[in-house]
Amino acid sequence: MTGSDSPCIRLCRIDPASGLCAGCLRTLDEIAGWASFSEDQRRAINASLAGRSTTVAEAR
Repeated sequence: MTGSDSPCIRLCRIDPASGLCAGCLRTLDEIAGWASFSEDQRRAINASLAGRSTTVAEAR
């Protein structure tokens, strides 16, 4: 995956506690806006995903 590729893994389920998708760790706004975001915006989101995995795990 390059910096601007979608992180979607087709496991689409929003965690109610964190508000993040359990599969790709993006918010609904990030998922909905992905196609219209600039390359820089996509890279920034992808860069932030690693830190979000603990947020979803803690919410469970």
